[in-house]
Amino acid sequence: MPKAIYRSEYEVFLTLLRDRRTTAGLTQVECSKAMGRPQSFMSDVERGTRRLDIIQMHDLCKVLGCDLVELVQDFVSGIRAQE
Repeated sequence: MPKAIYRSEYEVFLTLLRDRRTTAGLTQVECSKAMGRPQSFMSDVERGTRRLDIIQMHDLCKVLGCDLVELVQDFVSGIRAQE
């Protein structure tokens, strides 16, 4: 099985994060700043060059104003829609 970053599911995840950020009305810079990270943080995440651990995902959800469990459910729905 290929590494996660090369699988189609990872693109679903990245698209979901971008959509959540734009729905929240935040730029990459604003989102990075709210997390106390450098400007390039969200750019790297959304391009798939930086991966998030569960704690960072929880923090990101707070910034985006969404629920982590809901985000995961939407991710699973997105994968199923590809099948």
